[in-house]
Amino acid sequence: MSVLTYPEAIGVGLLQGVTELFPVSSLGHSILVPALIGGSWKRDLSVSSPGSPYMNVLIGLHLATALALVVYFWRDWVRVISGLFSSIRERRIETADQRLAWLLIVATVPVGVVGLVLDKVFKDALYTPMVAAVFLTLNGAVLYIAERLKRGGSGRRRAGDATVTETGPDGQPLHPDRVSDQRITAKLGWKQALLVGGAQILALLPGISRSGVTMSTGIFKGLRHEDSARFAFLLATPVIGAAALLKVPSLLGHAGDGIRGQVLAGSVAAFFAGYVAVRFLTKYFETRTLTPFAIYCTLAGLGSLAYLGLS
Repeated sequence: MSVLTYPEAIGVGLLQGVTELFPVSSLGHSILVPALIGGSWKRDLSVSSPGSPYMNVLIGLHLATALALVVYFWRDWVRVISGLFSSIRERRIETADQRLAWLLIVATVPVGVVGLVLDKVFKDALYTPMVAAVFLTLNGAVLYIAERLKRGGSGRRRAGDATVTETGPDGQPLHPDRVSDQRITAKLGWKQALLVGGAQILALLPGISRSGVTMSTGIFKGLRHEDSARFAFLLATPVIGAAALLKVPSLLGHAGDGIRGQVLAGSVAAFFAGYVAVRFLTKYFETRTLTPFAIYCTLAGLGSLAYLGLS
């Protein structure tokens, strides 16, 4: 029976925290990296090895990443939740906060339903290194195509920004996040939000990035890169958190025997890595694109296929 070590738990925690938010697929990397390293890592960090605690470890790491998103966006979540309750109380959807709250709910429904139905099917059939390498390559293609087909430009102003106000009632400049929320709610209707959220279903495939496909779809529907990233990160929080919370009780039973300390260590690493990643990416996408990640995923996927095919 494999025994997860602390270095392995911390290593995969750092990996998960970064790759969950970078558009490069945390699941694909969590499957591929141990297989490429080999040795005890391949044995202990395998989703298919008999007796491996790896999947139980990943549950804790995903929850830690969701907590990092909550901490980073806590002010935004206070506004969004307040907007939701005020919308329900007043029976109207008028402000950007109210509309953003309902857009996030609408966008969460597709992956929530499909994930509950197909998660085990995908896990049993597709969670192998070779399959992950194939989908990682396809993920690179998706990111590249999104950049090629994006609508509008990368300038500060786009068509439709006329509905966005950058000052509050007092005449003072609004925080950039508030302005971003206005642009998101001005661009996305209910059908568009459903489409962007539905794209997350593809992330059930190992190698397809949740943030990558969400951002790609948002960009294709006319969102700026920074707005698409912001919506993707806000949308990922309830999805990742809810999926992890559904499975956390298993760690409190026999599935967690002998690995709770390692899970805690890995989760702390994932939390800090996730926080640094989201802080970096929110700034990165203000001026840059998905293209470098598209190149990385394509090369990493093809390289993994070649290595695994020869080994």
